[in-house]
Amino acid sequence: MRTEFLRGRGLGRALISLTSLVTAVGPYRADWNETHVYNPAWPPHAKFHNGQTMSLGLALGVTSLWQLWRAPGSARASLDAGAVLASLYWLTQISALAYPGSKAVDPDRGEGFPQAKVAFPALAVTALGYVLERRRLARG
Repeated sequence: MRTEFLRGRGLGRALISLTSLVTAVGPYRADWNETHVYNPAWPPHAKFHNGQTMSLGLALGVTSLWQLWRAPGSARASLDAGAVLASLYWLTQISALAYPGSKAVDPDRGEGFPQAKVAFPALAVTALGYVLERRRLARG
């Protein structure tokens, strides 16, 4: 069911906006705790980069929302920029596993890539939203 808010804007933009909101808020929900920001074992430079990452998520999420919902000069250009911005945080999070010595969790916290339960769905939702919005725009 389309709500008044979405009328004329498209479900695709709403889906990408959902990813953008998770991108802006998610790093703070995940890291503002004893495992990251308040972890006494972390050296100051590690905390610096954690803060940089949280701020990057906020900046990308807010900028993506701005691109998606501003008065369009070009609806396609706004959609493209919004979708790319909504994806960058998650793509770079996945790519971080490729750096030497990098792990997704501290050794005392287990193994694996727990971030995958957010990163991959966020990218999938963004891709679905992008495809839906491109189709809507093509219909005119």
